[in-house]
Amino acid sequence: MIHVCSLAALHETVRLSGASHVLTIMANVEQVQRPPTIRPENHLRVSVDDITEQLPGFMAPNEDHVTQVLDFVRGWDRAAPLVIHCYAGISRSTASAFATACALNPHRDEFDIARAIRAASPIASPNRLIVSLADRALGREGRMVRALDAIGPGTMMVDGTPFRIELD
Repeated sequence: MIHVCSLAALHETVRLSGASHVLTIMANVEQVQRPPTIRPENHLRVSVDDITEQLPGFMAPNEDHVTQVLDFVRGWDRAAPLVIHCYAGISRSTASAFATACALNPHRDEFDIARAIRAASPIASPNRLIVSLADRALGREGRMVRALDAIGPGTMMVDGTPFRIELD
């Protein structure tokens, strides 16, 4: 099971879910204090800004970032939940959760996964660049991007409410 949350909800989400792994995907990852129940090797920090094109002074998600995420989640044994968070729990984390679900379920329909994310969180607005890079890395031939388009933008919010999605 994957749990998605904001930085503010990280420790509580890990505690309530019993998670064994955490993926932090946001700028300034050094500010994140790893929950005490998470082993250092089970916490990946990926430093990217929530943008969809390169801008001066910012770090746009790129292929290397997506590869790090995919390698990390493929190493997750699924014995306990995975928590994926970004700053607000709306864009980078939901895109990473989408990529994770697609990577770990190569035969599951992208539209089903995207609809499950939308049903779990009406405010989820997966970062389009992360989704596009993951789509390419996973050989999904544009289906992840089309699924993202199909669910449309999330309801505008400042901070996300934690949610979970089933892998199967």
